[in-house]
Amino acid sequence: MSDHKTLVSALPLNICQKGKHHNMVRLEDLTKGTQVQGILPNSIVAIIDGQWHGSDVVELTYKDASGTLGNELVFRDREPTLEIITFGGAWSFTADSANFRLASEAHRIRLAYLFDSLLAVHTSLVEPLPHQITAVYGEMLTRQPLRFLLADDPGAGKTIMAGLLMRELLI
Repeated sequence: MSDHKTLVSALPLNICQKGKHHNMVRLEDLTKGTQVQGILPNSIVAIIDGQWHGSDVVELTYKDASGTLGNELVFRDREPTLEIITFGGAWSFTADSANFRLASEAHRIRLAYLFDSLLAVHTSLVEPLPHQITAVYGEMLTRQPLRFLLADDPGAGKTIMAGLLMRELLI
């Protein structure tokens, strides 16, 4: 059996130890839009620009969480203390577009009643007659919360009226 030190030295640098993900940050990774922890104590900064002075020093212009601009020279010996939080900007568009469309469509449908007063009529597969629309939208929905006895002549469309009322109440 090998000893513990040999085993640990054989592991890659990006292993997870004690719940923290360790990646070796290089100064070359500090590009525009990257969010970094370790430049300021207990704070995350967003890199605005970086200007190299030789191969071991970069002058970073950054913005902290409050929006204050800062400027600092960062040397290679500080690489182990730096941690990249996100690559790119705070608004990166890398998510699945199908899921975004699904969520936005669900939100649109949820708010549709605000823009369409006859939403149940326009989203159903029936074409109600004018007296059915008047009964549901003119009488029944305006008098909530009341109980109704829906009675009409045979064939007048009581089932359609009840369906429209239930759909509007659900929406």
